[in-house]
Amino acid sequence: METRIKEIAERIKGLREMMDLTPQDMAEAVGTTVEEYLDHENGKQDFNFTFLYKCADRFGVDIVEILTGEPPKLSFYSIVRKGTGLDIKRRAGFLYEHLSYRFRDKMAETFLVTAPYIEEEQDKPIYLSTHEGQEFNYIIPGSLKVRMESYQEILHAGDAIYYDSGRGHGMIATGGQDCVFLSVVMHAPEESEEKKHG
Repeated sequence: METRIKEIAERIKGLREMMDLTPQDMAEAVGTTVEEYLDHENGKQDFNFTFLYKCADRFGVDIVEILTGEPPKLSFYSIVRKGTGLDIKRRAGFLYEHLSYRFRDKMAETFLVTAPYIEEEQDKPIYLSTHEGQEFNYIIPGSLKVRMESYQEILHAGDAIYYDSGRGHGMIATGGQDCVFLSVVMHAPEESEEKKHG
């Protein structure tokens, strides 16, 4: 198994154990079965963004800490030069380049996402995921087929969509080429710990 996947899996397991959480607690937090959760935690299955985002939320850490083992350090401003974002290669060839990974206490996660065009996906139902907060996507080049629960839209370069990411959403590149888009994932407003985990 890829070394980076094992390292991420070990960090997730370590954080879970430090917080005295059971695999059942984490499975509920990320919305999987205990068996599926343990496959991730043991490095037997690759991670998608939603899984990592929900783990980070449950642990109360920045997603970057799970990915790199280091918390972000900058609090005034951070610059990420072209091509130097933190790569998250996840979900059937999707590439997420984290553009704000050096900044701590972020109100949002910012990504440059490349969605690969895959011919076989074009006529299949689009997989839906959910996570707390809201999301904004702005299409740069290419076209994106977006599914919002029972609604489906095609977005082209210059189009944007803003949505409640706590509801089912998913997307694939369409139109015969990869699609690149800016994605801003905003955290849900702070809730009391009792309400959040309770």
